[in-house]
Amino acid sequence: MQRYGSQLKSCALLHACIDSVLPVPSPSFYSSVHSISGVWLTGFFFRRRAAAVCRAGGEPLVIEEIVVDPPKAYELRIRIICTSLCHSDVTFWRMKVCFFCPFHCCSSGPRQASQVCDATLQDFPGIFPRILGHEAFGVVESVGEHVDEFAAGDSVVPTFLGQCSECVDCKSDRSNICSKYGFMPRPGMLRDGTSRFSDGSGNPIHHLLGVSSFSEYTVVDVNHAVKMNPVVPPSMACLLSCGASTGKKFGVTHFINPKDLGEKPVRQEIIEITDGGADYCFECIGLAAVMADAFKSSREGWGKTIILGVEMHGTPVSIPSLEILHGKSVMGSLFGGVKPKEDIPILADKYLNKELELEKFVTHEVDLKDINKAFDLLLQGKSLRCTIWMDRLK
Repeated sequence: MQRYGSQLKSCALLHACIDSVLPVPSPSFYSSVHSISGVWLTGFFFRRRAAAVCRAGGEPLVIEEIVVDPPKAYELRIRIICTSLCHSDVTFWRMKVCFFCPFHCCSSGPRQASQVCDATLQDFPGIFPRILGHEAFGVVESVGEHVDEFAAGDSVVPTFLGQCSECVDCKSDRSNICSKYGFMPRPGMLRDGTSRFSDGSGNPIHHLLGVSSFSEYTVVDVNHAVKMNPVVPPSMACLLSCGASTGKKFGVTHFINPKDLGEKPVRQEIIEITDGGADYCFECIGLAAVMADAFKSSREGWGKTIILGVEMHGTPVSIPSLEILHGKSVMGSLFGGVKPKEDIPILADKYLNKELELEKFVTHEVDLKDINKAFDLLLQGKSLRCTIWMDRLK
């Protein structure tokens, strides 16, 4: 973070000076390009910046110059320093139909799903074009009306899970899923249902999970941002905005590779290792078959299965009712039960105190222009986390 400190400070000071001396620009101002110390004044309020746009499911992302609108009420515009690629981004990237349709029609197959969506969801935004990305670190560039929690220059991480801190769920210690701004994969727009992104032709580009960090600038709702200690390195802060696998650090003792078992079911191996089944089973990848296996691997009497993975295929999970009668239980956990605004700063402190070792999870780094390489590395199983830098200093 040290290498960015002076740059971010001068950036904030420059914006403060501009705000105090410049009148509201005329429309002709937006068509001109000016630059001072690397801070673009193109469109004093509407910023033209580079972004990796997903135009179609499964197709390479396209680096485009887009327009990022100013923040509206209860919103922040963030300059993204770096972002990282999560496998959930790959899942959304692969989607060729609108899975998060409220009619759940996509389970009937791509062709029928597409026809039903087109015919019935007139007000439901399509998933493409879209700017992916939901793990990032950035600096607040500007804020909209009614934003008191953040100011220009603040270090922040945007989060896919919102927290209003006012609803019953946010006030309860039994849930981290805000009833107003929780996990909303559909349609992914901001609270007024519109986008802050548009392409060179003026067409809107859809958001993802209220974050969309594969862009030099993004706009997020105030409930989807958390202040970050600026001492935490940007690439480490990225991981805290979504998650990192730390099971081995905190007590996992056995690791089973199904390829090493031949025809033997994984659940049988687990039952043998644990002398009857595990006390707790965590499913992390979002496959119904694995969820069922995790449940069958838990111990009768008190075994608990926790679902962490997001199931994207519309496949129901089959659980024998008799095993439930035998004392097994299953529950879900989104974002590990973390309340973003309260718990992410605690995790940041744990990192600074060396209680969380995050460095080992960042295996590769690329610039935004090479973002498709990050996808290739992840799909080939060669990368854990790849940091994508927006403007890496040499």
